[in-house]
Amino acid sequence: MRFDLTDLRLFLNVAEAESITHGAERTHLALASASARIRGMEETLGVPLLERGRRGVRPTPAGEALVHHARLLLQQVERMRGELGDYAKGLKGHVRLLSNTAALAEFLPEALAPFLAAHPNIDIDLEERPSHEIVRAVAEGLADAGVVSDHADLSGLEVFPFRTDRMVLVTPHGHPLANRRSVALCEVLEEDFVGLAARNALQQHINEHAIRAGRPLKLRVRVRGFDGICRMVEQGVGLGIVPEASAKRCRRFTKIRAVPLTDSWAVRSLVVCVRRLDALPSHSRELVTQLAGAI
Repeated sequence: MRFDLTDLRLFLNVAEAESITHGAERTHLALASASARIRGMEETLGVPLLERGRRGVRPTPAGEALVHHARLLLQQVERMRGELGDYAKGLKGHVRLLSNTAALAEFLPEALAPFLAAHPNIDIDLEERPSHEIVRAVAEGLADAGVVSDHADLSGLEVFPFRTDRMVLVTPHGHPLANRRSVALCEVLEEDFVGLAARNALQQHINEHAIRAGRPLKLRVRVRGFDGICRMVEQGVGLGIVPEASAKRCRRFTKIRAVPLTDSWAVRSLVVCVRRLDALPSHSRELVTQLAGAI
C-alpha cells in the first residue's frame, strides 16, 4: 500500500464531511485530484472505501477501518512533529481547532494571533461548528481541541476556561426598548429581527430558545456576521441578538443600544476542550495552554 499522508488526511476529511467536495476543500485539493486519490486507494486495496449516494458519501466497513488507522497514524505524525520541533526549526506542525460562532467571531482572532506570530512553523486549521458537533469531533479524535459553550455535554473530556460570552439585544436609538436595563427574550418575540444564516450554529441556538419561549423569531433578513446585524438594526430593519463583545465593538461605528438579556442561556462560559492534554503533540498542548491562560 502506497498511501501518503495527504491521502490519509483527505480520506479522514471526506469521511467526516460525508462529501468528497467538502473533504477536498478541507485538504486544499482540487476535486478532480481528490477523486483520483480516493479511486487510487480503492484500486490499491481492491475494495470500495466509500458508499456513494445522492446525499453524499459514507465509509464502507473497509473505509471505517481505514478511518481508524489513518486517525492513529496522523496523530502520531503530529506528536512526532511536536517533539522534533525543538530540534528541526523547519519542521511544520499542524493543529486542528474547532470553534463555535461567538468564540470564532470575537475572541479567537486576538487570542490566536500571538501564538501564530511566535510559532511561524505551526499552522492552525480553524473551522466553525456547533458546540455539540465540536464535542463529538474532539471525543472521536477528529480535532485536537475545540472551543465550545459549557452548556454542551463535556463528559469524558478535559476542559479549560476560555471566556465568558453574554448575549444582548441590540436596538436602534429611539426604539421603545433602547433604554431598558434588561429584557427577557419572551418579551420581544413579536418584534422583527435580523439574524445570521439559517445553518449558523449560534442562530440555531437562539432560534431553539425563542421557540421554547413561545414562538420562532420573525426574521426579516439574514446576514453573514454580527457587524451586518448591527448595521441593519441601526437602519431600523429589526432587532438583533449578538454577543456583548460584538455589540460593544459595533457601537463604535453604529448608532445602536445593547440591552442585556435576562434569560439564563444568554450567559455562557466558553471553554477549551480536549480528550487528553498530555496525549496531544507538544505544539497543540502549548496552544491549548496559551488559550486557557489568555483570559
